[in-house]
Amino acid sequence: MSAVVVVGAGIVGASVAYHLARKGIEVTLIEQAASPAAGVTGGSFAWIGNSGGHWPGGGEYLRPHVLADFRRLEAELPELQVRWTGSLAWTGSAPETIGPGQYLVGRSEIAALEPNFENPPAQAVHTPTDGGVDPTAMTEALVRAAGRHGARVIYNATVVSLSRPPGRSQGVFSSAGFHPATTVVLAAGVGTAALCRTLNIDVGVGASPACLLRIAAPPALIRTIVAGPEFEVREARAGELFATMPYVEGQSAESLAQSVRSTIRRMQSTFRGGCALRLLDYRVSWRPMPADGPILGFLTPDRSVYAAVMHSAITLAPTVGRLVAEELVSGKPG
Repeated sequence: MSAVVVVGAGIVGASVAYHLARKGIEVTLIEQAASPAAGVTGGSFAWIGNSGGHWPGGGEYLRPHVLADFRRLEAELPELQVRWTGSLAWTGSAPETIGPGQYLVGRSEIAALEPNFENPPAQAVHTPTDGGVDPTAMTEALVRAAGRHGARVIYNATVVSLSRPPGRSQGVFSSAGFHPATTVVLAAGVGTAALCRTLNIDVGVGASPACLLRIAAPPALIRTIVAGPEFEVREARAGELFATMPYVEGQSAESLAQSVRSTIRRMQSTFRGGCALRLLDYRVSWRPMPADGPILGFLTPDRSVYAAVMHSAITLAPTVGRLVAEELVSGKPG
């Protein structure tokens, strides 16, 4: 019997599986797609930060651990590459507010940080400790490392239900068969709610859409994470940008395509050399948004079903994976 079955090979499930396997726990990681990060993780802008007056998705209590856990993970996984570029953010209307570790900077300082700005904003919030990561590569690195520590990974397996004989959840039924487990960790993002309904458990997991654009660009056109009111953009790797833009839920495919084209044009006019920007592709993903912040903990009295669902998952994954593993091994919350 596997000690733990983790459902979902997005960034959270991969981190939980890695941290458990590293502790010597027998782990099976189940993913409905053919590869890791195939869902919302792969469509993430993947902005890593632990500062600011507003912490998206709740979970402020996890904030102090974020940077240290990322640095630890970088040391444990040499293939993990985080781009610690810092960020520049402004609203364009309301006065900018700053939090711990942030600085209010003016046009000259912004131009020094982003020399290709055509017309820098009057002021922005600079967070030098922020960074970004390739979410798919990070997830794949965690899954590979989990495998090196003995974890079993099953792809193309859609979880149908959780088996729960009287008083006990004994495992997971999937399209690949039955997977026995002492503990089941649900890290399936917005799909977690449906899985919980098989146990007559209601978890408050909403869904928020986000549109990610991949754009070809001259290397180093953008140096930091640039977050303005019309778009957010950063260099994901030399020659390729990730960007997000406001998305209206329910808009038509043509309306979305028009919005994407307009966003590209705005970027082209925002940066010197922007005329070379070329759209590669774009996708809409549905981010889990628990109503009261991250859902982390056992869902059943017998402590056999555990949920790990949150926003922002990329930022929190190293910390959450460590804390969940510690709790499952020790029996005490991290």
